[in-house]
Amino acid sequence: MLRGPRRGGRAWARRDGLTAGAVAAGQLSVGWCNDRVDLRRDLAAGRRDKPLVTGAVRPAAVTAAALTALLLCVPLSLACGTAAGVAHLVGVAAAWAYDLRLKSTACSWLPYALAFGLLPAFVTLGLPGAPWPPLWLTVAAALLGAGAHLANVLPDIADDLAAGVRGLPQRLGARRSAPLAGLLVFGSTVALVAGPPGRVGPYGWALLALTCALLLTTARAPGRAPFLAVLGVAGADVLLLLLRGAGFR
Repeated sequence: MLRGPRRGGRAWARRDGLTAGAVAAGQLSVGWCNDRVDLRRDLAAGRRDKPLVTGAVRPAAVTAAALTALLLCVPLSLACGTAAGVAHLVGVAAAWAYDLRLKSTACSWLPYALAFGLLPAFVTLGLPGAPWPPLWLTVAAALLGAGAHLANVLPDIADDLAAGVRGLPQRLGARRSAPLAGLLVFGSTVALVAGPPGRVGPYGWALLALTCALLLTTARAPGRAPFLAVLGVAGADVLLLLLRGAGFR
């Protein structure tokens, strides 16, 4: 397990603050971009939970906010180190590509896999010596991203198809997307549990057992059950990902 040299608490706090700021700016830019791009579809669907649809926020304001957040994301990312910053900006660019074009293509999963897969690199490349994360960590994050994409779309597939959105999960349909999402998230769990050197701990075995039980019982269940099951496992995976990633300090 890689560990960088000891650094002062202030240095770590500054780096963590820059990392958090870069991620927050990137996510805000992506979220606002998505809301702006989806405005026409949301209006047609009568999404009264959206401020843009209700008129509480002007489209021009959201466009400006998305671009401002994106511009802030650039220096914040690069302040974490050139290699780390580039890795993060490539991930943010992938997310923007999803919002602007790839959402309605069979490659809709790719931006999620790329953006999630690069997050560990963003963290480790900013450490002293700029080490790359191990392959198991990158694979686990990428699988989690692709699975999260399919799971996130499950409740809205019918509405998306009516609006003309034909990403991979919409093309596969809910009956095939649900088990595929579960399989991808399970693969992420296996990579996180079995990838690092050393013995598998109690949390890892419990997470594997819970993942199998949830996915087997909800894969063909009606309604939102598959979505909620995959979401729960993904949350546990994120926790394990953070625990594993903490070892890089």
